[in-house]
Amino acid sequence: MSVCSVSLAFFSGWCFQLCPFVVAFQGNSTVKKVILNRPHMLNALTYEMLSQMIHKLKVYENDSKVRLVILKGTGRAFCTGGDVVALYNFMTAGHWSFGASFFKKFLNLEYLVATYKKPLVALTDGMVMGGGAGVSMLARFKIITENTVLAMPEAAIGSYVGETYLLSRLPGYLGEYLGLTGAQLDGAEIIACGLATHFVRSKDLQQLENALSEMATSETIEISQLISKFVGKPNLKQSSAINRLEIVNKCFSGETVEDILLALEKQIENGREEKWIVDAINSMKSSTPTGLKLFLRSVREGRRYNQEGCMLLEYAVICHVIRRTVSNDFYKGVNAKLLGKGKKPEWQPSKLELVEEEMVERCFGRVDEAEWEPLQLPPRSNLVQDNNMASKL
Repeated sequence: MSVCSVSLAFFSGWCFQLCPFVVAFQGNSTVKKVILNRPHMLNALTYEMLSQMIHKLKVYENDSKVRLVILKGTGRAFCTGGDVVALYNFMTAGHWSFGASFFKKFLNLEYLVATYKKPLVALTDGMVMGGGAGVSMLARFKIITENTVLAMPEAAIGSYVGETYLLSRLPGYLGEYLGLTGAQLDGAEIIACGLATHFVRSKDLQQLENALSEMATSETIEISQLISKFVGKPNLKQSSAINRLEIVNKCFSGETVEDILLALEKQIENGREEKWIVDAINSMKSSTPTGLKLFLRSVREGRRYNQEGCMLLEYAVICHVIRRTVSNDFYKGVNAKLLGKGKKPEWQPSKLELVEEEMVERCFGRVDEAEWEPLQLPPRSNLVQDNNMASKL
């Protein structure tokens, strides 16, 4: 048995003993509910949680009596992605390959959500961050409220911004803006940019859930008609970057991260000192230079691939990140920002111009270790395989 297999067995068992009910499975014979139940950790996902969710979702998918599945979270967050601190602790005490297994499991969950054969309704009434966006926004129906806040903050903590497929499909260069800056979107903005399908007031969400629980059909049109009865009208703030898409496109269409920063700074020089621009500049200057360049390359390449191809790409890159192929920024960032309570990480390389193209290129190829294998996703009848990306790995 490999080191990674032993580690996984230990960690999975440890997580389950510590918090055995972190995912609740409820519902009736026709409507099932998958409820993230780790509110004190903002529903950050562990390996065991991922395993339980994948298993149950497959059971529901193959159960002819089940008509639809509801996905939700307890507390003030839907999901804030993976439990990065637990992952950091386990990899520093053991081996980076555990992290590879964790992200492989995470991507398999997202892939299952994206290709689910039955209607999957994600109810998000709180924070949705990092991988939590993939778990929810890849579902058939994405319900958000005025309490929903979505962000991709990975670059700020030295990690790799994933969700390449989602971000590369946003209008213009909005995906680049969100991934490079970690900017937060509220409910109205999430609807406006097309990430969610329906906006429902938080006070009406339980009533909607009750109505969905009585559904006896898998017909998309009927489910959509039911949800529409509860839809509210969001108010998009005048100051929102969504209302400045022309400027977003002008700045974030730059060929390099350096070009993008320069374009933003020129906006300030020309008298446009808007808060979202200032925040974008400050965020990018404090984030990992390596991570920013990896994300920009990813989101640009992601526009050429389907869901599967984007996931194959992301898995290769994140493996290089946690393996420290070209940088130790993931470990430095988590140690400083999360364990060090907001301390400033010492990124290495410390500047964008020191991140060479060869370093970025290495992170988009195979990991040079005998036991490493590219991500392999199971065939799904409703998704065409992306052999274009697979052939590169």
